[in-house]
Amino acid sequence: MKKISVLFAVAFALMLGACQNTNQNTAASGDENAAADSAAKTTLVAYFSASPEHITAQVAKTLAEAADADLFEIVPEQIYTVEDLDWKNEQSRSTIEMKDSTARPAVASKVENMGQYTTIYVGFPIWWYTAPRIVNTFLEQYDLTGKTIIPFATSGGSDMGKSGEDLKKASAPNANWILPGKVLNGNPPVDSLKVWIETLK
Repeated sequence: MKKISVLFAVAFALMLGACQNTNQNTAASGDENAAADSAAKTTLVAYFSASPEHITAQVAKTLAEAADADLFEIVPEQIYTVEDLDWKNEQSRSTIEMKDSTARPAVASKVENMGQYTTIYVGFPIWWYTAPRIVNTFLEQYDLTGKTIIPFATSGGSDMGKSGEDLKKASAPNANWILPGKVLNGNPPVDSLKVWIETLK
């Protein structure tokens, strides 16, 4: 009887160990799948938003949802103040930058995994009928050869103008640009943005 009890205890221990290994393997597999899902995204929405109301940021977040994309904010090393953004002041920071086509305000961080993205939406407010110079800085940090770039913007009254063409020529000539892009004022709903995205395919 004692021998049978010992055999039963050994068998139970082996069975318990097998179950634990199965659970551990399943959990590991789940973690790997979750990581794979996260890494699988090939679309990025990168945006620069300077106004206190964060208008461009709101649009970018909605667009990222509509496009099932990762989101990246182009943050300047030196944050723009309200005074910096005063376009009526000839000596304001933004005015001085926009008068100089070679100005490249520093960006605080980079997209670490830019290589995984094949499509990049680039968003910005329209300044002086084109994109802020910091967007050039952002684009010039990477090799964007062969990637599809789609510009979008927010504006107080201007359309896209030649902002996309300006960015392509100056900072990413080897990318595949879908131009002219689109002004997305009023933070359009997700469904509306999905319709626009479909027209780009």
